[in-house]
Amino acid sequence: MNNKIINITGWVLFLISAIGFIMSSLGNFWAMFGSLFFLVGCVVFLIPYFFD
Repeated sequence: MNNKIINITGWVLFLISAIGFIMSSLGNFWAMFGSLFFLVGCVVFLIPYFFD
């Protein structure tokens, strides 16, 4: 496995955990706020892998 595949796999796992945090924080504004920013941060870090 090369480094690019390992990095993408790691970020996909972060995305899955962000979705889990969002589901667990339903009904709590501040937890949802933080979870959504975590998800957006993960997506921002993945952008360079899809647009060279």
